[in-house]
Amino acid sequence: MKSLGTHLAQYAAYHRDRRNILTHFVGIPLIVLAVAILASRPAWALGPVMLSPALVLVVLSCLFYLRLALGLGLVMTALMLLALWAGQGIAAWSTGPWLATGLGLFVVGWVFQFVGHYYEGRKPAFVDDLVGLVIGPLFVVAEAAFLLGLLPALKAEVEASAGPVH
Repeated sequence: MKSLGTHLAQYAAYHRDRRNILTHFVGIPLIVLAVAILASRPAWALGPVMLSPALVLVVLSCLFYLRLALGLGLVMTALMLLALWAGQGIAAWSTGPWLATGLGLFVVGWVFQFVGHYYEGRKPAFVDDLVGLVIGPLFVVAEAAFLLGLLPALKAEVEASAGPVH
């Protein structure tokens, strides 16, 4: 399995323009929330747990993140559980508002993504590697940490491979 630094550097190679990264701070959370909303139906109550495709996606994603790095994995787990909680809440709405909210957030999120890649002048990372779909949220959290001055060794590793942000 690739290391955290390798995954982030490969993803970052498609995201060196500061404007592209900023659009991802909006687009990726919207897409994650939209997927949680849309995949929270159907759901089956198993005691206190609502079993749904969203729960399966969150569990698998969190296991992947935790395997890459415990610290970032715990942050990602908290964020993914928050998205799942919100998604399940919205999925409890009637069909029209649930679907409109989920699809609306999904479309708006992707608009932000493609505007960012217009600035970048490069296609999204997932086009070449579908793992980019699960690395994207982790990239946003890592970039936020970098902006806060956290994880300097990881930032240096990513920039040594992908180059600096411009």
